Amino acid sequence: MVQKINRRSLLKSGFASIGALAAAPFVAEGAFAGTPLRLDNSSRIFYSPMVRGHYLDVQPDMNKMVARIGSNENPYGPPPMARKAISEAIEKGNRYGRQELKTLTDKIALKEGVSPDYIMMGNGSGDLLEKTALALFKDGGNIVSADPTYMSLIRVAESIGATWKAVPCKSDWSHDLDAMEKAIDKDTKLVYICNPNNPIGAVTSTKALTDFCSRVSERVPIFIDEAYIELVEGADNTSMVGLLKQNKNVIIARTFSKIMGMAGLRVGYIAAQPATLNTIRKTAKGGGGGIAVTSVTAAIGAMEDIEFQNNTRKLNTEAKTYLYENLKTMGYKYVPSYTNFVIFPINMPGKEFLKKMVDKGIIVKAMDIQDKPWCRVSIGTKEEMRLFVSALQEIS
Repeated sequence: MVQKINRRSLLKSGFASIGALAAAPFVAEGAFAGTPLRLDNSSRIFYSPMVRGHYLDVQPDMNKMVARIGSNENPYGPPPMARKAISEAIEKGNRYGRQELKTLTDKIALKEGVSPDYIMMGNGSGDLLEKTALALFKDGGNIVSADPTYMSLIRVAESIGATWKAVPCKSDWSHDLDAMEKAIDKDTKLVYICNPNNPIGAVTSTKALTDFCSRVSERVPIFIDEAYIELVEGADNTSMVGLLKQNKNVIIARTFSKIMGMAGLRVGYIAAQPATLNTIRKTAKGGGGGIAVTSVTAAIGAMEDIEFQNNTRKLNTEAKTYLYENLKTMGYKYVPSYTNFVIFPINMPGKEFLKKMVDKGIIVKAMDIQDKPWCRVSIGTKEEMRLFVSALQEIS
């Protein structure tokens, strides 16, 4: 059974504060922030058929937290060149950043090997996931994706009348592409693939995904969310953007929130066929008109700061390796991750785990996957990971 709890009613009942809801693992955000929370009969947030999320009843004082490692943020950003660009752009804050946006779009197009009309900017990739859903599902239909996966596009599609066909991941947590292809029917309007996949961290191989996208995009558009792709090390995981040159109907999302360290500055983009982008723009204003000139100039600086990107990848891998070693020593069987987070099963109820971690000053995520409790911890600095490991040892 799934019950719907309205946020306002939740507040009046004393069940949770706004801050506590913000700390919940999978609370609706963005274009669908006003929709009711969905709780199951165990008062867990209904995330997907396979996944339930846990939350804290009382919002912790974030100023007292020693490690905020729950939201997959880059602990090292924004990059130095982005910070310099922001400071220099402040005086332009009275003007719309149209020229700066054109410069950024041209720079991205050059990087991706396409012309600028293949690029659409947005306030982070989440903004563009939502706009795609609004454009493609305004008349209903269904969306096919893995379960578990990132839910932004799916939730917006559902909120305007679409249905979701969730296909469980394979035993190694990669996408079950064969099953996903079989799930497509005459009402399917989009296939969504997050690769590397959030909240699991696993990847689906380049060859398998390329074959799938090349073939299946002839029937239905495929949205490949590559938010974490620039953090991948040790796996075959190449961007699908090259398929655009083969006239394939794919949409590739990228963000400046992860390796670029700009989650709070909100810049992202999608690359797609110009006709596809025109369809999206007919429903939702595009072109990045809502991006602040400071964020646009910061993104230009971040793209040029290759040293920062390489250092982020290196430090992320080092801190993740440290976490792996300690989890293995403690007997935890983590899922190998190609992102800046790691997920592993825990030995106590998720809500209890969250509370004990917060008591130690640590913010993480907890969820139930197939009714078994898991922790998803973001990769912070080496010191933050030491604090997390120490807390985990003490509460286990």
